[in-house]
Formats: sequence, C-alpha cells, structure tokens
Amino acid sequence: MKTLIEFINEKQHDFPFATGELTRLLHDIGIAAKIVHREINMAGLTENMGYQGGDNVQGERQKKLDVFANQHFIRALQMGSQVCAIASEENEKMVVFDNPNSKIGKYVVAMDPLDGSSNIEVNIPVGTIFSIYRRKTNQGDPVSDKDLLQPGKEIVAAGYILYGSSTMLVYSTGNGVNGFTYDNSVGLFLLSHPDVKIPAKGNIYSINEANYIYFPEGIKKYIKYCQVDDPSTDRPYKSRYVGSLVSDFHRNMVVGGIYMYPGNLKNPVGKLRLLYECQPIAFLAKQAGGKATDGFHDILNIVPQSIHQRSSFIVGSEEMVTKVEDYMEEYSQDFRETLEHEGVIAL
Repeated sequence: MKTLIEFINEKQHDFPFATGELTRLLHDIGIAAKIVHREINMAGLTENMGYQGGDNVQGERQKKLDVFANQHFIRALQMGSQVCAIASEENEKMVVFDNPNSKIGKYVVAMDPLDGSSNIEVNIPVGTIFSIYRRKTNQGDPVSDKDLLQPGKEIVAAGYILYGSSTMLVYSTGNGVNGFTYDNSVGLFLLSHPDVKIPAKGNIYSINEANYIYFPEGIKKYIKYCQVDDPSTDRPYKSRYVGSLVSDFHRNMVVGGIYMYPGNLKNPVGKLRLLYECQPIAFLAKQAGGKATDGFHDILNIVPQSIHQRSSFIVGSEEMVTKVEDYMEEYSQDFRETLEHEGVIAL
C-alpha cells in the first residue's frame, strides 16, 4: 500500500510554487500525530489522564493530553522550520518561531491540537484539526496577525487526525480528500481511503439537542423535518452525536449526513472556533463535494477578525446543508442581523 510520504511526494507537483517545504511540513504533522497517537493509546496506563490544573484562553480547563498534544505539534513544526507562526486553541496569542530558519518559513498553521479531549476518560474518539496558509508578510519580516487572519478560501492544505478504533490522518491540498490509516506494526500511515466523497444526501443529523430551546427557529424547523416519517425521502433521519467535531464529521463524510453547532440564544455567534475548527473542516467538506455554512454565509468566505473568533457551524452533505440554509433564510433573519451586528464579515 502507498504510504503517506510517498503520496505527498507524488502530489508535490500540484503546487507550482512549492519546492518541498509543504511536503516537509505535512511530514512533520504526521510525526507529531504518531507521538500523540501513542500517548492516547496509553491513556489510563500512564499519568496522562485528568486535568493539568489551569484554563486555556477559552476559559476551558486544560487536560494533560491537551497540553501534551499542543507541545508536540508545536515542537514538530518548529523543528521542521517550514512554519514561522502557529495559532492554537491552547495559546492565547500566536506562537512565533524566531530561530533563523523559521523566520523565513513560507507557512503559518492554525490548529486545535486535541479536539474533544473531554471524551478521553470514557474512551471516545478524539482528534487533531489543522490548516495551513501561505504567510502574507515577506519572508524574514516580523510575523503579524494578518498572516493568520485569512479566510478559509486561502487555505493551502488542511486536515485532521482521528484517534479512534484506528488512527487516521485525512487531508487535502485542494485536489480532493485522501485518508491514511496508521499501521502500528510498521509505524507508517498507509493510504486507505483514496479520493473521499461526501454523499450529496445522507440520513444522519448530528447536533446537541439538549440545547433545542435555545436554537434559532430555522434550526428547530429543520430538526422537526429530520424527524418526520416520510419513507420517500428516507426519513426519519438517524440522530448520531459524539460530541467530538472530528468524529462526527468523519462519520458523516464517509456515509453522508450533517453536523450542526449553530449559534443560539446563549452563544449568538456560535461556539466553535472559526480559524482552527470551522475553516479547515469546511475546506475538507468542499473538497469532498460537501458544503459548510454559518447559516447564511459560506464558512470559507468569512474573514477572521481574531485568532479565537467563534462561529456558528453547519457542515456535511450538500443537499442537507442547503436545506438548513433555506430554513434559516425563511425563519431566522434575526440571527443574520445578530451575526452582522457582532462583526461577522464575509467576502
């Protein structure tokens, strides 16, 4: 079977401006993924469970594995010298690499080192999410916020690592989506899911229905639509919700479905982070034939105003996402006004 590195090297010609740096960068992400995979697989047998003792910039309690994953992805990318700066869920400010080689790095990375870490104690799959951009400042100049605050349509490559029954690395460089499964026996990621396509329509909806009373009217209408018994349209749909964005999206991408974490009365603009959760997943969805929106705007067209900006997020099979947009347009114009009032800017 073809290895991740062989595949990346073969696809390098897709980038006329690349001279090997992106290939090395993706290789470095693969190395860090192996280290985090090993630590997660040992959870419960080592002292890596539980809380670290502090909060991250989101006000969320940090797990030991959150900190571990963050440190090792940063270290791998710093040692590779292709990246000049990183935005991470676990760091309040952008992490700037000031060693001589990194200063001239062509790329910046936005990442969620360990998505869904609250599930680790109960052995539910978790993941890593990343996106890669070409820097805007000149090589060698000081890095600035504009290097990272780019809309998703500017992404060079994005992907996720799913740590589940098997560990998978799924990524795209703008020419389709491919998945690689980690083989422990040889220590390699092997191509297992070539050219992944999201079915145009599925029969699974994923949302935390405990927040139903706070949802916009358009989302409530869509949930009721999913629950109606109509065999001609394969309804009622199945409700499946893991509570880990990577896990829920991966399932729906493979078999068809929709994931929703909309803004609501408690969190009007949404809760997921635009830069390092919504944008990379939206990029993958589009490359696989799916769609992503905040209810009114294409996620890839939204311009981040801050590193930790939050967003409403709806992603999955194209027909299902379009149906949600129709309901939001008809029943939830007040939420469109809220998004615009809160400074959501779309190209």
